[in-house]
Amino acid sequence: MPRNDANPANPRHRWLRRVLVPAAAAVLGLSLVSPPSAAAEEAEAAAFQHYVALGDSFVAGPLVRQQQAQARVPLLGCMQSNHNYPKMLAERIGVAELTDASCSGARMEHFYENQFTDTLPQLDALRPETDLVTVGIAGNDFGFSDVFVECAKRSLGNPLGSPCANYYGDELDVRIEGLRGEISQVYADIAERSPDATVLSVGYLQLLPESGGCWPSTPVARGDVPFLDAAQTSLNAVIKEESEANGAVFVDVLERGRDVCKPSGTRWVEGLIPENGAPVHPNRLGMEATADFVQAAVGVPSPAL
Repeated sequence: MPRNDANPANPRHRWLRRVLVPAAAAVLGLSLVSPPSAAAEEAEAAAFQHYVALGDSFVAGPLVRQQQAQARVPLLGCMQSNHNYPKMLAERIGVAELTDASCSGARMEHFYENQFTDTLPQLDALRPETDLVTVGIAGNDFGFSDVFVECAKRSLGNPLGSPCANYYGDELDVRIEGLRGEISQVYADIAERSPDATVLSVGYLQLLPESGGCWPSTPVARGDVPFLDAAQTSLNAVIKEESEANGAVFVDVLERGRDVCKPSGTRWVEGLIPENGAPVHPNRLGMEATADFVQAAVGVPSPAL
């Protein structure tokens, strides 16, 4: 799909206007000559009215504090936390209505079909008047959990080598490239269903360090750590390229030094023995950090107390 960056209706332009116009007004001092009622109306108009959160477990937040269980859904269903980043963000910026459709284990197909008996396709949460959407998807389509388990098993016999890289070769790169069309279609369909929405594509937090690792607490062989880190970096890059090509704004949350090998209080993703979150998933700090990144990208400060 052409990017059509020059089109004023493009979501990127709507997002830029939302951020830059108030900033420019402040710099020029225009707020000093505006009537108080006009300023209040502008602030009210800038608030998001309907925010929809879409995505997988990195959005839903399994085992992060309390869970928001869905009735009659197998295995606690989506395992959606009431302390995930969409709920934090909605509270921070004063969203009028939040629809959190995120679900642990979701793949892109679940944007179009039921994941469980009692869950709707995630895209059904979108409405024509929806004005804010965050999306975090493609990790399960890539199969990172299965890859991680395979690499962990192979590390047991060769913890200092690269048995997983030797096993997969270039297969992971092929997988990631093969997701481009589906990722692009997801963002195109979001734009079609909610044409006036600001759409934010949220990447994945760093899982492993760039090198070294922390075997055996996180059983990935030393030579496979950079291999898997490179795969995650490539996946984030493809998500960024395809989402931006469809008018979304990519939010890069991969900050180095916050991986599973870091101590509690520093890491944003839990290891295999988690303290606050599912294994190899965001913890409470990771959710808070993601909310920080997304709030900064939206350009809306928290309401004054």
